[in-house]
Amino acid sequence: MKSIVSILGIGLIVASCVTPQKYQDLLSKEQACSQELEKYKTMAIDNEAKAKNLTEERDVLRAEVSQLKKDTLEMGVDYRVLQTQYDKMVELNTTLEKEFTLSRSRDAIETAKLQANLEASILEAQRKEDALLKLEDELGRKQKLLVDREQRVKELEEIIARQDAAVSALKNKVAEALHGFNDKGLTVEQKDGKIYVSLEAKLLFASGSTNVEAEGQKAIIELARAIQGDDDLEIIVEGHTDADALNSAKHPKNNWELSVLRATAVVEIMLANSDINPAILSASGRSQFHPVSETDKAKNRRIEVIISPNLNALFEIIGNEQ
Repeated sequence: MKSIVSILGIGLIVASCVTPQKYQDLLSKEQACSQELEKYKTMAIDNEAKAKNLTEERDVLRAEVSQLKKDTLEMGVDYRVLQTQYDKMVELNTTLEKEFTLSRSRDAIETAKLQANLEASILEAQRKEDALLKLEDELGRKQKLLVDREQRVKELEEIIARQDAAVSALKNKVAEALHGFNDKGLTVEQKDGKIYVSLEAKLLFASGSTNVEAEGQKAIIELARAIQGDDDLEIIVEGHTDADALNSAKHPKNNWELSVLRATAVVEIMLANSDINPAILSASGRSQFHPVSETDKAKNRRIEVIISPNLNALFEIIGNEQ
């Protein structure tokens, strides 16, 4: 990636004095870089969707656990009521059996009546016993399902907690490394499971320039060294401009080019001054279309370094546990 960016940089500088064929080659390489960037952005969107699905699954499981607890409580009540009824039927059968024994000496009509009552009572007792066994089996199944769901929720919450803790620790590490630049237009925030490092353009560039000033280079180098060696990250460097039109006969010709070239300039400095893995880096330009202030143009002219955890390993763990 570094070599491609270097070629683009040279092409932009000498665009006015190269042959049309060479300039077309440089534009083709720039298009390839844009396609690579789209691939990384698509990967980032996919991982965000996976993280959202993970949270939604946890919420669904929590709702299931709540319903299972309610069902288990209701079944427990039904089970005790049915057990009481069953016990009463057993007691009644015993009484009827005693009466039947005593009634053998009575006339045939009374005996037949008592026998019919006894048979009906036995059938009813058998029906209630069958219902009791069925309810007992269903209650056991629900209780097992409840235990399984509670365990699953616990596992998901532990995974999410580990992820949040890792992001918080990295955010603190980055904030500590950049502490000396807090009053120079640099901020570090953690939101939506990502770390956002925002550097105002005044810290990095002269007006309309893509060359990073010395003070800005120090901040970029400190940031790169704070995160180097951690390959389980995805890092997007975004260039942003204000809405003032930029019209120039040479590059950068407009705010789109300016935002892209500034982002690639930051990436080059990060790679040249640290052991950061180039595969986890990407550069993009957002022009003026993502402002952070309606009134302060200086805040809109900025570089944002978005650091997010690579969730592939976590999703692999989740997939294996299902």
